[in-house]
Amino acid sequence: MELGIPQSFSRVLSSMCTEPHPAAREAAERFIATNPGDPGTYDTVADLESTVVDRLGEVAGLDEPAGYVASGGTEANVQALRLARNRADTPDPNVVVPASGHFSFTKAANVLGVELRVAPLDGYTVSLEAVEELLDADTVAVVGVAGSTEYGRVDPIPALADLTADAPGDPLLHVDAAWGGFVLPFTDYAWGFADAAVDTLTIDPHKMGQAVVPAGGLLAREESLLAELAVDTPYLESTSQITLTGTRSGAGVASAVAALDALWPDGYREQYETSQANAEWLAAELRLRGDEVVSPTLPLVAADIGTEAIDAVRDAGWRLSRTERGEARFVMQPHVTRETLCAFLTDLDRLR
Repeated sequence: MELGIPQSFSRVLSSMCTEPHPAAREAAERFIATNPGDPGTYDTVADLESTVVDRLGEVAGLDEPAGYVASGGTEANVQALRLARNRADTPDPNVVVPASGHFSFTKAANVLGVELRVAPLDGYTVSLEAVEELLDADTVAVVGVAGSTEYGRVDPIPALADLTADAPGDPLLHVDAAWGGFVLPFTDYAWGFADAAVDTLTIDPHKMGQAVVPAGGLLAREESLLAELAVDTPYLESTSQITLTGTRSGAGVASAVAALDALWPDGYREQYETSQANAEWLAAELRLRGDEVVSPTLPLVAADIGTEAIDAVRDAGWRLSRTERGEARFVMQPHVTRETLCAFLTDLDRLR
């Protein structure tokens, strides 16, 4: 059977993932057949997973993190709500999520039987007043977004932490920094464990971290929080498991270590500066063409270039997605270079 050729990244403009760093690719190939889901047997990759958690804690501002390498942001978000539900003492749990929250929270609420209360936005970030109105004694978690997937915006995490601390139900604060976590350390945003009383946090090495897919990350401030997820594993050498998936390839774990070794912090800082400059350049170019652009505060551009133009450039081979409002959405991953953007604009000008 002919397997075909995987999608080239040369014309991919909207992906949250990118080509892995060469060191990450090589490490993934070496550890592809190992299983961190059975740490008693595969102790080498289990040790690497502990290293990843420590390194991700460094990125997110936590000295002694607990956590594990998940399949991605969806699993990490599901698990964060699952542990919040499990620790709470209510038969009717609810979670307060910004309207900008990732669709994985809808999945999580459905799977877990948790009521999802959606707080409207004030501009592009969550309304604190709306969050406060939605909180009650059955609220088990409040979610803040640190790098929204449509507009790259960061919710006021310290203010959300204050609201969460004063809430009657003793909820947890979860921050979804799946995409933003590898660019936010080089900005002035307050978003991580060092900035506020964050309990759990999603951060994905396989996005801006340049690890292979799948390599997500769930971090917790304390090991006791993750104990809420533990189930017995009687036939394994290890006696319990906190992950959602059981068997997992060690490829993501090893690649995350390799990418962090190669790029943290200077390589990631340089990439952020390049990506942010590209976002601001593209925004300026589109404005010169008369397009309405949402100013990029992180390396992500949303612009109303018109439905017909989006369809035309997609027909020309560009992989470009839309926001819910219909704007074109450009994610400045490492593979999206200035040369790539120039080629896109040439096609855009030709086609409309």
